[in-house]
Amino acid sequence: MPVLTNPIKFGTDGWRGVIGEEFTFERLALAATVAAKVLHNTYFSTVGSRTIIVGYDRRFMAEEFARVVVDSVTAAGFDVLFSATFAPTPAFSWAAKELNALGALVITASHNPGAYLGLKVKSAFGGSVPPEVTKEIEGLLMEEVPLAATPGKEEKFDPWPSYCRALEGKVDIDKIRQAIKSDKLTLFVDVMHGAAAGGLARLLGEQVKEINSNRDPLFEGGAPEPLPKYLSRLLTVIKNYGETNKSGLTVGLVFDGDCDRIAAVDKDANFLSSQILIPILIDHLTRRRNFTGEIVKTVSGSDLIPLVAKLLNLSVFETAVGYKYIADRMLATEVLLGGEESGGIGYGSHIPERDALLSALYVLEAVVESGLDLGEYYRLLQQQTNFSSTYDRIDLPLANMDVRGRLLQQLQSQPLTEIAGKAVIDCKTIDGYKFRLADQSWLMIRFSGTEPVLRLYCEAPTLEQVHQTLAWAKTWAESN
Repeated sequence: MPVLTNPIKFGTDGWRGVIGEEFTFERLALAATVAAKVLHNTYFSTVGSRTIIVGYDRRFMAEEFARVVVDSVTAAGFDVLFSATFAPTPAFSWAAKELNALGALVITASHNPGAYLGLKVKSAFGGSVPPEVTKEIEGLLMEEVPLAATPGKEEKFDPWPSYCRALEGKVDIDKIRQAIKSDKLTLFVDVMHGAAAGGLARLLGEQVKEINSNRDPLFEGGAPEPLPKYLSRLLTVIKNYGETNKSGLTVGLVFDGDCDRIAAVDKDANFLSSQILIPILIDHLTRRRNFTGEIVKTVSGSDLIPLVAKLLNLSVFETAVGYKYIADRMLATEVLLGGEESGGIGYGSHIPERDALLSALYVLEAVVESGLDLGEYYRLLQQQTNFSSTYDRIDLPLANMDVRGRLLQQLQSQPLTEIAGKAVIDCKTIDGYKFRLADQSWLMIRFSGTEPVLRLYCEAPTLEQVHQTLAWAKTWAESN
């Protein structure tokens, strides 16, 4: 097998690249073989297995790329359980743990546009491998990987049945099904042409109203990311439905391309990100399910999260951006819930992995058992904590990595003391630069580790203040 000369870099959750340019059959074959070797070195002493789970989503040629993974991994002497169908990435993480495998290799580019594909590496414990494992993979990509004298075996499997049984056991599934069946709850689901297709129908029945179910590798020219700009169809459907149906509860749920991120829409067609869903889930799981444990949030998470946690006497631990950091904390201590602002939420009672279908079930359980619309639930928490805010984020493309370096140097050598006319009173550098301002709003400036992109996050009392602060940050970046 050839040695890689153009290095592959893993980001916060896997390696991604443009199909036919960076992401090719040859490069994937090497990356998969090395990943299997590292999984063996890391977890064999724990699980005593030489089996690797291989799965894929619904992107362009995902099955063909997965076939390359199977062939290269078996040629290296590992046994493979190869998915017979597309499925959510969390389903393959679950399979890795349940079937006592070394881990899972999943062909997906998550929420990226259709030109991309990628490889996620999941561990034996059912979550993303930690940073030291991806660093080891990157290091070994420069070495020759020998073929095995005896190839491994390949078997097909269906990841859906066992995964669905596991999720059903986490909630009062009959109560949710009955609410839908009796028309007390109307559920709309936007699967964004991705791997969540059919998932909630399997769990809750055919009355689930699913849109964008067809396979579209181009994602209608957009990206399978649960953001308002990609959800016009769902927002219109729910708005029209609300004009003629005034009784009962209405919920819209949105999943990203590989179903590990979630967002929601309330009865009035308001978009609800995980910045809103996480506090609702914390409240529901603590008050009605009596869950206990630590709340883990990324540094970009809403201030409402620790306020709700404080209301319920729960401790909070803050991490860098990236679910693998949350997973590390889940393995180290008792965690109730871990979540990130981009939509990934996981639970200590499950595997240390963000799981959008399980989050969907918990959201629906919260709505059915409280009798509250999601928007009403959110406003209730705002009243109880005496805290109201809005949030937004923009990703700003930079001309090249040199510009990235220059901006980073500017932040290090000339720390910001004022932003959008407000004094900076604190700065956290857990991941990027999070500036707390005099009115308790905050701006976070964070650089992508693998591409020339600047990520700007802001939470403030009003949407006007959020947009003003983000506009200031954009101007600052473009003028330096």
